[in-house]
Amino acid sequence: MVSEPVSDYKLGDAKKGKLRVFFGFAAGVGKTYAMLMEAHELKNAGKDVVIGYIEPHDRPETNQLVEGLPQIPLKQIPYKNIVLYEPDVDDIMRRSPDIVLIDELAHTNPEGSRNRKRYQDIDELLNAGIDVFTTVNVQHIESLNDIVEEVTGVEVKETVPDTFFQHATLKVIDIEPDELIDRLEQGKIYTNENAKRALQHFFIPKKLEQLRGLAIQRASDHINRLSGKTTGIQNKLMTIISDSFPKMAEKCIRWTARLAQGLGAEWIVIQIRTQETAPTTVPLAEKLGAEVVSIEEDNSLETIVEYAKMVGVTDIIMGKNLRRRWYERLFSEELEDRLLKRLPETEIHLIPYKEEKSSLLSFSKTIFEGGAKDLAVSLGGVFAATLVTEVMQYLHVGDQNVMLVYIFFVMLVARLTSGYVWSALSSILSILAFNWFFVEPLYSLTVYKKGYPITLIIMCIVALMISNLVVRLRKQALSSMEKEQQMEILYELNKQFLLADTRQQIFDITTTYLARLLEREVILYDQSGQLKSLNYPEGTASELNEPDEAAVAFWAAKNQKEAGSGTDTLIGAKGFYLPIVSNGKALGVLGIRRSQGAPLENSQLNYLKLVLTQIAAILEQTDLKTEKEKIELENEREKVRSNLLRAVSHDLRTPLTAISGIAETLATNTELKESTKQRLLTDIQDESQWLIRMVENLLSITRINIDKMAVNKTDEPVEEIIEAVYKHTKKVYPEQELVISLPEEMVFIQADPILMEQAVFNLIENAFRHGTADRVVHLTVFQENQFTVFEVANEGEIPMKQYHTIQRNLTGEAEVSVDSKSGLGIGLSIVKTIVQAHGGKLEIKAADGKTVVRIYLV
Repeated sequence: MVSEPVSDYKLGDAKKGKLRVFFGFAAGVGKTYAMLMEAHELKNAGKDVVIGYIEPHDRPETNQLVEGLPQIPLKQIPYKNIVLYEPDVDDIMRRSPDIVLIDELAHTNPEGSRNRKRYQDIDELLNAGIDVFTTVNVQHIESLNDIVEEVTGVEVKETVPDTFFQHATLKVIDIEPDELIDRLEQGKIYTNENAKRALQHFFIPKKLEQLRGLAIQRASDHINRLSGKTTGIQNKLMTIISDSFPKMAEKCIRWTARLAQGLGAEWIVIQIRTQETAPTTVPLAEKLGAEVVSIEEDNSLETIVEYAKMVGVTDIIMGKNLRRRWYERLFSEELEDRLLKRLPETEIHLIPYKEEKSSLLSFSKTIFEGGAKDLAVSLGGVFAATLVTEVMQYLHVGDQNVMLVYIFFVMLVARLTSGYVWSALSSILSILAFNWFFVEPLYSLTVYKKGYPITLIIMCIVALMISNLVVRLRKQALSSMEKEQQMEILYELNKQFLLADTRQQIFDITTTYLARLLEREVILYDQSGQLKSLNYPEGTASELNEPDEAAVAFWAAKNQKEAGSGTDTLIGAKGFYLPIVSNGKALGVLGIRRSQGAPLENSQLNYLKLVLTQIAAILEQTDLKTEKEKIELENEREKVRSNLLRAVSHDLRTPLTAISGIAETLATNTELKESTKQRLLTDIQDESQWLIRMVENLLSITRINIDKMAVNKTDEPVEEIIEAVYKHTKKVYPEQELVISLPEEMVFIQADPILMEQAVFNLIENAFRHGTADRVVHLTVFQENQFTVFEVANEGEIPMKQYHTIQRNLTGEAEVSVDSKSGLGIGLSIVKTIVQAHGGKLEIKAADGKTVVRIYLV
């Protein structure tokens, strides 16, 4: 069952909350009491403070403080015939207080909870913008786990990763150990039986003093790191671990984490993988804030040396096994000694430990990889070599070739089997068979012939070395083939990404490729948990396209953390969900079907993370491209506005000035002749008509969506548009002659008819006003390739200066004003805007005594 996260708010609605930790060295020092006291002070100051969870105590002072604060009802979780009470994270987020109090940070949640650990619940609240007060003891800090075990003799299972405290404020609650013991004896911490047990084991003055020192030291390191008061020296730490020694690895990681905390340094963990099935991740190191790099055992020294030089490592931390066998020391130099020779300027810190390399059972499983099949191949190879050699002896081919036949079959066995044991077995059996069948005395392991024992020993060594080399080459070849296949798929994926224009295409490409590669269902959500793409193998049904799974995806995007099957969060989900994150922003969520019957291998997980990086990069590029297009569109809108404003301001001034001047003349000069008055009144009427047509032009612009620079297009016949233009022209210019030529077939265009009528009329009006007087204007419509062309031609060339000005206006970024009476003015600006909104282009030519203007529409 999946506990669905609350999704009533959108991503990024709230900034991250602040974490305040009340930090102590043991139970009973007063952490909860101090937290409640501070909560009351803040409540009195006007803050909205609520209790999310307080651990039940039989302490009157603490219980009294609890009563004065509002509490969020606890969530009831049935567990093994009992009911457990836990903080209700969803209710707290819906309530959205300023501050919530949640006790016992290191607590492990019961089965059925959304998160496995309580600190993960608190992290959700912080991501929702809610400040959290909590309590924790020093023994629950992950990096101090081994030291606490040495001090107390108890291995603490409930721990909190150090990275969780990176941005927290710590308030140390301190008390003298003797006073703490007195409180325990008085029954103020535990009941009588528990108190007696605690006094005998944990609450011992010496242990408490050491724990107190640890707490104060950790708080001091934390405060120095937050305030930037570190050594001032740039340190880069590297921890080298091996999967063969897990206990040593944990000790070295925790030691380095403490050192990095004190120095404020970055650190890297290099994991040497000796087994193919070993995981490539180190969860402990990642929880403590390290970067993990996994390398193969073969040629690991060179890899470590080159990597250390590349990243500028100043200190190397590694384990020193005190139980190393004498023959291992005899035949191989210590790794730290080889590193000292290659990295003389790097300090090496050795952490002593005692640990056996591997149990016999796990060692035997690794050695005898392949089972009965490989055993049969090994025995068959020796038998075949013996049979071939017998045939060669019968044909008198030569004794000198007998050894080579056996060595050849040893190489063949090494190539066909898994692991080193089978090739070694075939080498030894080949020597024994050679001695039994072909060395005097025959059919005996006794050797009488002088020099043959040395020959057999050399032959055995050569066979073992060759078989070992072939096995290593085979493993390297298989590893290279696997990596090559992954890189080929990644290369093809990147090529497809480059061809994609939209986010949806990227999502579809990703699910298609990954579903085919992993042979399982793959789903992609956007950052709000909305399904974008789904792909699954043929013959199967979708299991991830469900509301519960979408809720898990939304949680993963909101918290930018992995969730679902195989994680610590929402483990009841059917899928494994990985957030796609770039620059601290969630871009989507990738979901993969995962279960116990269909687990994800380490190589597949590593490949998925590599693909996620590529997806994040291409999605970010797509978002940047979209943002660029929006900016360009905004610039285009601004350019249209400014051009129209310039044209309007210029073109309105001329007729208004003329009307004002004529009116002033008529008002002040009463002795004008009647004919002169009539001429002046006619001029006023002409200028007024000019203003009316200009207003009509401006009103036509309102039909254009200025935000999208687009119009509402419909299928319109060209004949109807031209008919409307002709009627309008005859009404305004009844004396002028207009010749129209239309194609024989019916032509339809995608356009706004009113805007196109206005555009064509403006061109005809310009032709009448600025062409040769009393000459015919031609309006022609024809098809040219995929364009429908409206051509207006008139006699008379416009002046070259004006022609160049108009050309700059049609092709340049900024328009130059053209006088409305002597030039083309706002009319041509309107035409240009209308044509661009239709996705067309405007063209003007002046030559051979004619001026031709064309509108091209798709």
